[in-house]
Amino acid sequence: AINRAGVEISRRAADGRASVFGSVGPTGSLLAMGEVSEQELLDVFREQMAILAAAGAEAIILETMSDLAEAVLAVRAASGTGLPVVACMVFDSGRNKDRTLTGVTPERAAEQLTLAGADVIGANCGQGIEGYIAICRRLKSATDRPVWMKPNAGLPELVDGRTVYRTTAEKWAAHIPALVEAGASFVGGCCGTTPDYIRAAAGRLAAL
Repeated sequence: AINRAGVEISRRAADGRASVFGSVGPTGSLLAMGEVSEQELLDVFREQMAILAAAGAEAIILETMSDLAEAVLAVRAASGTGLPVVACMVFDSGRNKDRTLTGVTPERAAEQLTLAGADVIGANCGQGIEGYIAICRRLKSATDRPVWMKPNAGLPELVDGRTVYRTTAEKWAAHIPALVEAGASFVGGCCGTTPDYIRAAAGRLAAL
């Protein structure tokens, strides 16, 4: 019901001016730890994606994936809908914050997700926009698919029980040209971004 409502509300808001992508995140269960089987993952992904597609989503985006094996299975499940598939990993680990939680590099992620059949390869969440410029360049070097980048408004801080993001919309959007130069075909905002950030990004893109 939540998935159907999300697509329906988004389509009304878009009103033909924008495409609506159905978002699918990780399950939180690790294949490597034996917490879930490949078939179980395929089953739950297919169930959600079929609902998103039936509700009118125009593409499927796999977001905030940290386990490459799970992401590859999700691409397989998404491909069954017949819709375009965007596959995004989160790079926030390692000494240089350039690996997933399971130690996967941008190059390996791009190669494997391309082989799995993703139509667009990307990264989202995990860190601020500055760190994702180099990640974007590395993803672009390892795939012939378009690259999708959706970074946070910096890292969150907890202030008086509230989650606060310190990077302003203008400071965040100032890095959008560098993302495009690094090879991004799609740019957007993840955690901490608001319509103000998207407006600021659109302004930067219009000036390119």
